Amino acid sequence: MKITKDTVVTLTFQARDSQGKLLEDGKTPRAYLHGGYGNTLPGIEVALEGQENGFATTITLQPKLAFGDRDESLVTTLPKKDFPPGVKVGGQLEGTDDQGRRQVFTVKKIKGDTVHLDGNHPLAGEDLTFSLKVIDVRAATAEEVAHGHAHGDHGHHH
Repeated sequence: MKITKDTVVTLTFQARDSQGKLLEDGKTPRAYLHGGYGNTLPGIEVALEGQENGFATTITLQPKLAFGDRDESLVTTLPKKDFPPGVKVGGQLEGTDDQGRRQVFTVKKIKGDTVHLDGNHPLAGEDLTFSLKVIDVRAATAEEVAHGHAHGDHGHHH
């Protein structure tokens, strides 16, 4: 079966950042619903479209096909008094961006009474290299399509 819209793809992948640091070891299979549902990076969908079980490749994705370019408007500072006790560097907080959309912010540093936050994905702006291996392709169920994600082994569990 070919990978097309509304197929469930099970694959293993290794991911490395632009410095070659291993981000994902590729040992755990993952399943996703193919076809623009936002279940994997756009560049991975492009690379796998039309392929079959057993297909393997290595691709390098520029930021726009991975986690996007850095957006410096998502970097902000807030008074430490606005945070709950125990706020720490590396912690993540959920808030809203300037347009009222849900946004996850990472605490980058705390300097005096000021907390520095970054709403960018930690890998935004990075070229990423993926070694992909397709281990299964099947038609998605009507329920998976309705829910917008894969179910079962290596997929989403309700």
